[in-house]
Amino acid sequence: MPATTAVTVRPVAPADEQRWRELFRAYREFYHLPESEEIVSRVWGWVADPEHEVGSLVAEADGRIVAIADFRRFSRPSTGTVGIWLDDLFTDPEVRGRGAGRALIDRLTEIAAAEGRSVVRWITADDNAQAQALYDTLATKTRWLTYDAPPAQA
Repeated sequence: MPATTAVTVRPVAPADEQRWRELFRAYREFYHLPESEEIVSRVWGWVADPEHEVGSLVAEADGRIVAIADFRRFSRPSTGTVGIWLDDLFTDPEVRGRGAGRALIDRLTEIAAAEGRSVVRWITADDNAQAQALYDTLATKTRWLTYDAPPAQA
């Protein structure tokens, strides 16, 4: 994709399944998550179901899907508002740095404005310098650290 190719963003469609799956698998591989077609299929089922809380956008360039963004709304009790949580953002490595990630985040901020949401929020790995270079131009890095606790053993 030449640096000047226009990127368009739209909601995921049923016909996007194969390419979405390719990019989602690559996203999971990037973050060193174990291969799991069960998880890929489950998440595709979520994004393909208009009644499910998880939605997905795709970015296209030259008629090809080059990036995906999976997201959902989340309640913010501390502020009494609802935000949009960007769960997964992945751009095909061959086209990184050419505007797909920016276009997806821009579209999410437009959705947030149209819906009266308070924020678009996401996390990334602390060693993902390329993504952070983009994110630093689009948002404010917070001071919050993230912790994960496993469910209690039965």
